[in-house]
Amino acid sequence: MKRGDRVKFLFHVEAMKILVRQRGVKIWNLDTGRGTSVLEMICSFEAASGKGVPFSIVPRRKGDIAACWADPSKALQELGWQTSRSLEHMMQDAWRWQSQNPCGYIGG
Repeated sequence: MKRGDRVKFLFHVEAMKILVRQRGVKIWNLDTGRGTSVLEMICSFEAASGKGVPFSIVPRRKGDIAACWADPSKALQELGWQTSRSLEHMMQDAWRWQSQNPCGYIGG
């Protein structure tokens, strides 16, 4: 992998709503099943916000893995949940929330 193309998994806060309806301790991966590179995320956020995001490409830290994403098939099977938002939509939502809450959560 080239520098800056490490892959992470992301999920939208709306995915958490399904979990509050569940009882007991269970684990599901609420993910797209497809990794997103840090650079893809930066570019998508820049497009959503219309602002540049300063970043530096540096060597991987000791212990960093090259790629990580989750398999959401159990969530589909047990919860009937699957992702419905694109990376672009998630970054637009993130920017909208941040724009409306520049100081973060009040009292939080």
